[in-house]
Amino acid sequence: MSVFGSILQKLGMRKAQSAALPSADTPAEPVAQAPAATLPPVDIAAPEASAAEPAVAAVPLVDVMARLEEMAAANPQKLNWKTSIVDLLKLLGLDSSLDARRELARELEAPAEKFNDSASLNIWLHKTVLQKLAENGGNIPPELL
Repeated sequence: MSVFGSILQKLGMRKAQSAALPSADTPAEPVAQAPAATLPPVDIAAPEASAAEPAVAAVPLVDVMARLEEMAAANPQKLNWKTSIVDLLKLLGLDSSLDARRELARELEAPAEKFNDSASLNIWLHKTVLQKLAENGGNIPPELL
C-alpha cells in the first residue's frame, strides 16, 4: 500500500475512496453484451439525457480534524501535527523516518529541488498531504492549507 493510502486508511477515508473508485488490484467484472440484433435502435439525431448516464459519486466528507484531535488527546506525546509532517505521521502510527517521507514525497510528486533540503521537503509534504486529504473528502480548515 502507498504511504498516502496508509494515511487515508488510518483516518478512515480508504473505505470511502475504494467504494467510489475501483481498485487497480481488483479485476473488472466481465460485462455481458447482447447480440447486436437485439439492441434497440439509437436515435442519434435527438440525443437525450437518460438515466443510463453514469452518475458521479459524491466524495463523502470525513471529519479529519476531529479524528486527529481525538488521536492527539489519546496520545501520550505532545505532537504538533498541525505544522509538522513528522508529528502527523507519528500521530497516525506511521513511519516518520526520512526515507518514509521521501517515499511519500515521490508518491505525491514533489519538485526535485525539495529533496535537497529536508526542512523544505517537510514543509511541502505537510501542506500537500493536508491538501490531498481535503481533495479526498477531508474537512481541513483553510488556515492549515
